[in-house]
Amino acid sequence: MIAADGHAHAGGGDVGWLFAAIAVLVLTAYAAGMILSARRGRPWPRTRALCAVLGVAAAAAAVVGPLADAAHSGFAAHMQTHLLIGMVAPVLLVLSAPVTLALRTLSVDPARRLSRVLRSAPARFVSAPLTALVFSAGGLWVLYFTPLVSLMPSDPLVHLLVQAHLLVAGLLFASAVIGIDPRPHGPRWMLRAVVLALSMASHSILAKYLYAHPPTGVAVDDARAGAELMYYAGGWVEASVVLVFCLQWYRATARDGRGAVRAPVASEKRQVGAVRGNRWSSSTRSSWVRGSRVSPPPPS
Repeated sequence: MIAADGHAHAGGGDVGWLFAAIAVLVLTAYAAGMILSARRGRPWPRTRALCAVLGVAAAAAAVVGPLADAAHSGFAAHMQTHLLIGMVAPVLLVLSAPVTLALRTLSVDPARRLSRVLRSAPARFVSAPLTALVFSAGGLWVLYFTPLVSLMPSDPLVHLLVQAHLLVAGLLFASAVIGIDPRPHGPRWMLRAVVLALSMASHSILAKYLYAHPPTGVAVDDARAGAELMYYAGGWVEASVVLVFCLQWYRATARDGRGAVRAPVASEKRQVGAVRGNRWSSSTRSSWVRGSRVSPPPPS
């Protein structure tokens, strides 16, 4: 990629440190929610906390630090930041269940307002699996087939907006496919499976195209190294998403199956209990009649 001048690089550094400050605030708020939840007798799972820390760290590493600086002058480094902020960080952050933690720790009125926002029409639109697919996969094609990829190294604002888009689009997509937080859309497992397969195919095709047709201003070797990272490293991230998705689908199906089995069993037990109760009432009524000369009480 084209090297950025000193002024642009300095501006990008300022933006990066601003993002780092936001990351610290996010982790502080998450930790405060964990403490409140524990004080109320509902300890927060440590695995989710670990996902939150790793997710924020992955996003921060893509914006500030040595790797972020190298991304201004090398396409392979740029692709590493893309994988971190657009794929790794969203998956980890979604698995940390921040919305569930917020609903658990907020007071009644803020929690209700958050629930209304989640059920609103705009939230339903952006969180739909197909919409998330367009934002995530479609955004990558727009990035690499427009002048945006050439403007990122020299324009800090463009760089920030692209990174923000990658993070938000990745969060929407991961939430639509493997999200564990409350959301306005139902499971719809088959639709989510199709969306996941389409995203993987789009990612693979784009990586192969970039390998054969480097973006303008990018050296062939650098472009091919970046495309290989996108294909292979991105494939491992996608494989982990597939694993989580299949595990969630299996557990949901198992729960539904146990519920379908328990319902007839419970109904049969109630019927047996009713029959036994009728027999007991009948025998009790008969013995009571034999032991006295008055009529039995009317059945209740």
